Amino acid sequence: MWVFGYGSLIWKAGFHFDERVVGFIKGYRRVFHQGSTDHRGTPKFPGRTVTLEPAEGEVCYLEVREKQYDKKAYLDLFTDPMATTPAVSGVMVYIASANKQLNSNYLGPASLEDIAKQIIQAEGPSGPNRDYLFQLEKALLELECSGCEDKHVIDLANTVRRILSEEDSASK
Repeated sequence: MWVFGYGSLIWKAGFHFDERVVGFIKGYRRVFHQGSTDHRGTPKFPGRTVTLEPAEGEVCYLEVREKQYDKKAYLDLFTDPMATTPAVSGVMVYIASANKQLNSNYLGPASLEDIAKQIIQAEGPSGPNRDYLFQLEKALLELECSGCEDKHVIDLANTVRRILSEEDSASK
């Protein structure tokens, strides 16, 4: 069975796997819309982790866990952005739906600035939420493939860095 992830599984699988494949799915994008009250935040101060949302024309690169996600999908994995035939069909992907009745931790869209501030404040049993963001950014940049960069992740990481720098300067 193929299981692919798009967040922490890129740098921390947490289980044995036989093969690791860098690939992507078409028609989805990675967004920080899922709340984390068990790893990167608490019920009082939820962190934010990534989920996938449908986005026409987008390409989201994947790797190989997700427990607060309420929806499982089986999608096609491509290793070449121009390919029309998938390298693997039916890869399992966990997605957090926007349905608050099924997914009480869904936080939804917010401005980049608001998401960044929430990420800066949140910390859970797995550590600070900002570490999740920075590790995801680093892992995506280290993937050896053209187009693996994720503008949303990079912009968010840069906004967090800017706010932290401003807070540091203000406290001196």
